[in-house]
Amino acid sequence: MQNRLPSSLLFKNIKIKIYGTIILPVAMYGCETWWLILRGECRLRVSENSVLRRIFEPKKDEVKWEWRRPHTEELNDLYFSPNIIQAIKLRRMTWVGHVACIRERKRAYRVVVGKREEQ
Repeated sequence: MQNRLPSSLLFKNIKIKIYGTIILPVAMYGCETWWLILRGECRLRVSENSVLRRIFEPKKDEVKWEWRRPHTEELNDLYFSPNIIQAIKLRRMTWVGHVACIRERKRAYRVVVGKREEQ
C-alpha cells in the first residue's frame, strides 16, 4: 500500500497550484453557457472560500489568543488570483469574442446574436 502525505505536510504554494490547475477548472467546466444568477454566484464564492480556508489554515488571533478561520478579506489578500466569479465572466467574454468572429451560418453565432435558424 502506498503511503500518502497528509494535507498539513504539503506546502501552501503547492496547494494553491493544485487548486488553480485541478479544482478551479473542474468547478468552472462549461461556465460560458451557464445561466448564473446571484444565488449561484454566492454558492460558488462560498465553495471557493471554503477551499481557500482549508489551504490557508486557521490563524491565532492576537487579541483573544484563540484559533480562528481567516476572514474573506484576508483570503482575498492571500490569494492574488481573480475570484471564481471574475474568472467566469472573463471566460464568457472570451467565448463571446470567439463566437463573434465566426460566420453567421454557424449555430453558436445564431444563438449569441439571437437569430432564428433559417431552413
